[in-house]
Amino acid sequence: MGMTGFAGNDMYGQANEAEAIATIHRSVELGGNFLDTADLYGPFDNEKLIAKAIGNSRDKYIIATKFGWEIDDAGQITWAINGKPDYVRKAVERSLRNLKSDYIDLYYLHRLDKNTPIEETVGAMADLVHEGKVRYLGLSEMSAQTVRKANAVHPISALQSEYSLFERTVEARGIIRDLEEMGIGFVAYSPLGRGFLSGELRTIDDLPATDFRRQMPRFQPAYFDKNIELLRAIEALASQKSSTPSQIALAWTLKKGALPIPGTKRRTYLEQNLRAASVELTDSDMERLEAIVPLGIDTGQAYDEFGMGLID
Repeated sequence: MGMTGFAGNDMYGQANEAEAIATIHRSVELGGNFLDTADLYGPFDNEKLIAKAIGNSRDKYIIATKFGWEIDDAGQITWAINGKPDYVRKAVERSLRNLKSDYIDLYYLHRLDKNTPIEETVGAMADLVHEGKVRYLGLSEMSAQTVRKANAVHPISALQSEYSLFERTVEARGIIRDLEEMGIGFVAYSPLGRGFLSGELRTIDDLPATDFRRQMPRFQPAYFDKNIELLRAIEALASQKSSTPSQIALAWTLKKGALPIPGTKRRTYLEQNLRAASVELTDSDMERLEAIVPLGIDTGQAYDEFGMGLID
């Protein structure tokens, strides 16, 4: 997402296409072959960027993309969620064109359409699997109850939700436990707490003027200083482990059984993040981290009220 932004907004500072493509290439060189995108990012720019980056090397990558935020024929986001069967078809055909691919490895419904039964949406998505246009199905930011309904129509391979040391709601709600029972994978987006856990931010002024995080509750004065104190405690552990706070945060996510997808857009950070796979956290380390940021701690909402209302 950060490689292109969406709706004319920079997501995490200004994007750089050449560096983004170089980062994708470096990722696969180092064994990181999973690319997560969505038609919303741009809209469409991110899928097109991936197509440009992978060229004729489609078989080297696993591509996940998402649909659901309604985008009209003029390429404008309507800010409605559309999970109707006819829109499922329209969205996938558009994504396949943008990706210049005959298939999508993992196709997610980005958010729940509360006006369309999940069974209808997933039924239409299942048709895409039968046609060979999609290999596996996923959902994003949905409750365990909704996932169970969807899984009864067609196997769901992954749920993607925000999850990090700073955002443990899916764990508190028992969703991760229920996914394990159903044999469904969990993909954690924003595993670095929207960049907070990178240690790069110390004041709100460290964010570019157009950065969307300036509008997020977690980055407002009521929470910012409090979260910095939590970060300092995590940094102390990272120092003892000869690691960065980012690597500790990612290693924690992996230890919890989730697949983290940090929104890296530069080679330097990519290489740092991939080294998190070799960071070993002991049970004592995990207990220490979870004492710093226990379940239920309030680090600020992930989104504004509109965004929170779209989480199932």
